[in-house]
Amino acid sequence: MTALEQLKQLTTIVVDSSDLEAVQKFRPIDATTNPSLITAAASIPENRALIEDAIAMAKSENYEGDELVERAIDILTVKLGIEILKLIDGRVSTEVDASLSYDTEATIAKARELSKLYQGYGIEQS
Repeated sequence: MTALEQLKQLTTIVVDSSDLEAVQKFRPIDATTNPSLITAAASIPENRALIEDAIAMAKSENYEGDELVERAIDILTVKLGIEILKLIDGRVSTEVDASLSYDTEATIAKARELSKLYQGYGIEQS
């Protein structure tokens, strides 16, 4: 039995990464995404198509300027969450930007917005 197999028997592995290759390699039970991980994902060449698709979708919704960037990041966050869900058996926890941590209403609004995006892709929250 490998060390990884032994570790899996002792603990639940949760990944905090937007690196889909790492998720596929280590096969965690659950995963987390957040805006800082999405920023890191932008530098991974394999994510280019997801990024371009997120920008195109935000533009098709008539977002512009800073709002376009924010919407594209939200869409990319959800798209990466969905890609991770394809690789794991558990759940993906999608976090809102830490800059909202002192604004309860904005945090709830952003969480609802992200949930609605997931639902638009057929992913129900549990």
